[in-house]
Amino acid sequence: MSVMNRKVYQAGQTVFKEGESASRAFLVESGTVEIRKNIDGQDVVLGTVERGGIFGEMALIDNQPRMASAVAAEEAVLVVITQTLFEDKMKEADPFIRALLRIFVRNIRGAAGRK
Repeated sequence: MSVMNRKVYQAGQTVFKEGESASRAFLVESGTVEIRKNIDGQDVVLGTVERGGIFGEMALIDNQPRMASAVAAEEAVLVVITQTLFEDKMKEADPFIRALLRIFVRNIRGAAGRK
């Protein structure tokens, strides 16, 4: 069994930025992370991810740039999920579930592109 890498982010610290390429997703072990998007020049909080939540996975599913930024709202301990680990888990998943996830991500990205 492999040891999961953990990283601590302080309040206000950026985990990743909108538009960046992705090689990791994150699981919140403690704390809170805000998902933010620049809309018409304004930094808008789309939602928050708390203990037990995962974020950053969409870019790993479809290999597209990050749709939004992630910023620690308070001190947060995050478990790093590497692209390799994510892909290994996806390979183990039922093909129907993999296809469904890709459809969901495509629909979310499409909806985000419309205002």
